[in-house]
This record gives sequence, structure tokens and C-alpha cells, in this order.
Amino acid sequence: MARMPARNGLLTVLRQIPPNRGVTMLRRIDRDQARLGMFVHDFDGPWLRHPFWRPRFLLSSPRDLARVLDSALETLVIDESRGAALHPDAVAGEPPARSARPVTAAPASFASGIAREHSCSFEEERPRAAKLLKQSTREMKRLFGEVRAGKAIRCDDFAPLVEQICASVTRNSHALISLSRLRSRDDYTYVHSVAVSALMMRFARSLDMAPDAVFDLGLAGLLHDVGEMIVPERILTKPGSLSDEEFAVIRSHPEQGYRLLSGAAELPEVVVDVCRHHHERSDGSGYPLRLAGEEISVAARIAAICDVYDALTSDRAYKAAWSPAEAITRMHGWAGHFDPELLFRFMRTLGLFPEGLLVELRSNRLGVVLPNGRRASRPLVRAFFSTRERAAMPLEDVVIDDSLAQDQIIAIRDPLAWGFPDWAVRAEQLMTATLRQPARAA
Repeated sequence: MARMPARNGLLTVLRQIPPNRGVTMLRRIDRDQARLGMFVHDFDGPWLRHPFWRPRFLLSSPRDLARVLDSALETLVIDESRGAALHPDAVAGEPPARSARPVTAAPASFASGIAREHSCSFEEERPRAAKLLKQSTREMKRLFGEVRAGKAIRCDDFAPLVEQICASVTRNSHALISLSRLRSRDDYTYVHSVAVSALMMRFARSLDMAPDAVFDLGLAGLLHDVGEMIVPERILTKPGSLSDEEFAVIRSHPEQGYRLLSGAAELPEVVVDVCRHHHERSDGSGYPLRLAGEEISVAARIAAICDVYDALTSDRAYKAAWSPAEAITRMHGWAGHFDPELLFRFMRTLGLFPEGLLVELRSNRLGVVLPNGRRASRPLVRAFFSTRERAAMPLEDVVIDDSLAQDQIIAIRDPLAWGFPDWAVRAEQLMTATLRQPARAA
């Protein structure tokens, strides 16, 4: 498939396909016209306005239909060649032969259990997170060992871990993720799965996603690398460079995982999708299918970011860990690898931005991100330009935090679009300028 242009940051422009091609039959309908048996091709409007992570799927579940009807969407796009048409005699017809995997809801205790958790400090959560990390690593070794032995994967086996990880992230968003970076190299695969699960749920919660979506992404994080259970240990832990043959074996793990998970009927479709596509890249350079842009689901794009971030910030057999700030800087520099809007939202979730980046603040100012040393979880931005007046203004350093009373970074901006052709030089001048002590913005 060809790459498709983005609309509203993450959604696609409705493709205009000539009628004689007979490939798809796309129709835009009102939200209230949605019926069981329709195949959803796309959602109109910003992606955060709808509760689904899958870009395309059959409306086969009354629960999913209710979520569409109760959403903030106004219109959506259906493919009448793959599902029921917008016609009174067709909505109750037979579903198409190619149906979507049924979605299993999160355990009934999940949402209520998380709602009872109260936030606490890093030091308060640290001992609980350390205990959970040890227990979850041991449990992942056991469960993945059963997979190696041929046991079928069951959602219920992993659900308790998802609940415990999410509870820890709810109490303190930093503790479990920070401690996971202290893992033993021998335990990398298992702790990596726990860390990616925690990152994905933290990301989902920061986007105010529904509990079902948070649970599904957490489960997807735990199982995204299950295909590595088929890869020989000597290749996974090899300290030197891999041969072409060994690298090919490593690259086979998404398809190996896909085959393992495809036999587990109760798993949410998003889990299988993330397992198969978390190594795809927005520019089509990934694997195994070289998907590009909107061909990759939002969930798989989120998983790609969380997977790479955790890998970069972890000690591996063949490389030392990078700092979180260095990892984010490198990821931002890899143009075409990650969805730009999702990567920006991930930066906001972590409170990490590359030094020297041009950003726009909620206060209608442009600023440059400054190094912030040990306070890296609270970005420091030097504001220097008014977007309303389109003119320079007195320099002011702004500490960014989660408080709604404080200024916020709302976007990454292109220096050329704002008349800064030599941005590297300008940024260096701004970052080294002398001014008063950092002040909080009103």
C-alpha cells in the first residue's frame, strides 16, 4: 500500500478511489447511523475523540457499537465492501467473511481497583515497585517458559500482572519505570516486557484513555516480544555484532510472536497487532511488512516509541544504557522512525524534551529547551519570542510541570517557519545568554 497523507495529525485524508477499481466502497456516515456488521475504515476528527486503538475493524460487538454511539465523534467512514452497507435491508445482513478478532474486556476489577489507588511520592512507592519488579520478572520467566514449552497463551495468565503494574504507575508514574533500568542483563527480556507495559499504560493514562484501552495496551506491552521465546538465547545475549543470518533470526520475532498469539482466541486484537507491528516505522523502513504512516495502527506506533525508549535506556549485552534525555534526543533526531505527534505527546508524558528544541508555550511564546541537570523531569524553557506580536521579547526562563497553573509546552515548532534559518546558532546564543534566575510563569 502507498503511504497516505495525515489528517488532524494522526488520521488520514479519505482516499478517493475510482469506482471501477472495485477495491473499497467508502462512505462517510453520521455516528448515529453506525450498526452492527459495518466495517469501520476510519474515524473523522482528532484521534483522541474516539475510544478505539484499532484503525480499522468490524463492528461485531454490541459493546464496541455502544462505545461508538456514546463517543464524541460526529462522523465516521465505513467500507461497504467489507461490511454491512448503509441501507435498511443490509444492516442486519451477513457479516463479511473477513471478520475481526473479538475483543475481551479488561477484568471487572481493573477500573475500580485503579480508581482506589492514591498518588504517592517516589520514595513511598519505591519499595513496593522494587518488590513488584522482582515478582513480575519471576512471573514473566515462568509464563514465557511455559510458552517455550508449547503451552497456549491465555489472557487470564497475564491479567493480574497488568493490574499490578498499572496500580504502581497510578500511585507514582516514575518509580517502577526508573527501577526497571537497574535490571540485570540476564533478565533483560522479561524486565523489558514489564517496563514497556508500564510505559504504555502510563502513556495511555496521560491521554485519558478508557480503562479497557489502558488494560489492552498494558497486556500488549507484556506480550510484544513474546516471539523472542523462539529465538535462541545465544543470539539474544550475544555481546558482539550479529551475522546477517543471526540478524535475520532476530528480525523474525514479530512474526513468531504473531503466530503464537494468533492461536489465543480470547486476546484483544490490539495485543496481536502490537506484537506483529511494533518494529514497523512511519517511513516504511521497519519490519516485518514495511508498513508506513497510517498503515500502522496507533497502538503499534505507541508501542514502537515505548519499546525503543526502554531499550535505549537499558544496559544491553552489546551496549551501555543512554540517559533518558539522550534517548529522547536521539529518537527525535531519527526522522521518519516515529509518529511525530505521538512522540511529542510521549515527551510531554515523561517531561523530557531535547535540549535546543524550539517549542511553543501555552502563553503564546516561543522558547528554547534548556539543559536542566538533575531536574530533567521538569523541563526548563527559555521564552524569547511572542507569537501574537511575532516579535522578540525579554528572555524569561520557565519551569514546566504538570500543574495547570503553570505554562505548558503545546507543540514543537519548525525554526524555518518562524524565520530562524540558522537555528543552531540562535539556539546556542539563547541558551548561553545571561539573565535573571528562573521564574515560574503565571
